[in-house]
Amino acid sequence: MQRMLSGILDAKGSGIWSVGPEDTVFDALETMAEHNIGALLVLDGDDLVGILSERDYARKVKLLERGSRETRVSEIMTTEIRTVGLDSTVTECMESMTEHRIRHLPVLDDDGRIVGVISIGDVVKAMIAQQSDMIDQLERYITT
Repeated sequence: MQRMLSGILDAKGSGIWSVGPEDTVFDALETMAEHNIGALLVLDGDDLVGILSERDYARKVKLLERGSRETRVSEIMTTEIRTVGLDSTVTECMESMTEHRIRHLPVLDDDGRIVGVISIGDVVKAMIAQQSDMIDQLERYITT
C-alpha cells in the first residue's frame, strides 16, 4: 500500500514559505528560523526559480566568509530543482531524494502549480507509518 503525497500534504498542511531571488540571505535565514524550516522556495512571481537551504548557506556563504546581509539569494540558491507530483508515492520521493542527495521536494499539481513541499522528515515519517500499517495487516492475516 503506497501512500501518495496528497495524503501527506493533507495531514501536514500545504504551507509554502518562499523568498525572492533579490532578497538577502539574511532575510531568508530569518524566515527559516521564524518558521523552523530548513529550506525555502525561491519564487520570481509565481515561477519557481530555485531552492535555498541551510546547506546552501553553510557552503556558499559561511565557509567562503561572505556576508549574509550583502549576499542575494540568487547568488547561492540551488537552481537545479527536482519536483514531484501529487500522485507520486513516498517510495518515489525517497528514491529521488537519495539519488540526488536532496532534502526537500516541491510538490506540483497537475497544472504545474506548487501545492506544498515534502521534506526528508516527512518522507521518513510516512515510510514508517506505511511499514507499521503493513505489519499490522500481516499480523491480522496470520491470526485469522
